[in-house]
Amino acid sequence: MAGFADFIKHRKYFVCVSPATLDWYKSCFRSIPECPTQADLQNAVIAMRERGLKPTGINSAITCWNAYTHWLAFPETKCGPGCQHPKLTRLKEPQNNLAVYSEQQINRLVTYKPNTAELRTHLIMLFLFDVGARISEVLSLCADSLDFENMLVRLDGKGSKTRIVPFSAELRKRLVRYVADAPGHRLVFATRNGTKLERRSVLRSVKRLCRKVGFEPPARTLHAARHSFASNYLRKGGNAIALQRTLGHADLTTTQRYCHLAVADLQAAHQRISLLAR
Repeated sequence: MAGFADFIKHRKYFVCVSPATLDWYKSCFRSIPECPTQADLQNAVIAMRERGLKPTGINSAITCWNAYTHWLAFPETKCGPGCQHPKLTRLKEPQNNLAVYSEQQINRLVTYKPNTAELRTHLIMLFLFDVGARISEVLSLCADSLDFENMLVRLDGKGSKTRIVPFSAELRKRLVRYVADAPGHRLVFATRNGTKLERRSVLRSVKRLCRKVGFEPPARTLHAARHSFASNYLRKGGNAIALQRTLGHADLTTTQRYCHLAVADLQAAHQRISLLAR
């Protein structure tokens, strides 16, 4: 009978998911038996809640379990409404405020004139603000992924999914200068030896840069730049479907978190301009 190992092999060789996703599957499977019933899934959620896990983490496991139970029952089809196999509805998640940079903070970083030692860190932040990429995508970016003529960049995202997104003429000007002056490394942002930068090292440098230009870095300092890009995209009239493709979200519900942020901006603006306000 098919089980966890067969599912993981199927996802590895036929769906071509990343090694990180395979590890995530293994972690999620620790909470359920190989042939789970509806009650088994529900009991697993109860156990997680009793351990104090947040709905976001539990929903991540539910996504995995639902994919697995569907594959056990109907390995050749996609899951859809009315599909008969054990599955759970995702838990309601609290609408937490997403950490973003203020317009003033972004302006301070964009207009800052970095010295030679700060140039790489400064350009990484400009790239995050302009493209909305994940920091992991930026640190893995290769020089041949940049199309300067058409101002497009190829990003390798989660699950080995590739997407092509645009960047601005201002970022092109800075990137062209940086790539021309940098050693001939394959990675755009690399150490002096051409090796991949560590996320923690970049985070320290970014926090130091934020404090130097006059503000305390926001929570989730690197990912907050992606949040800032998304909220600004919607605020300036972009639509959620286009934003979903730009950010590389598999599910539109993930993108819609930023719609709530944009609505909050509208509400705050209305309080300021309302004819009834005193």
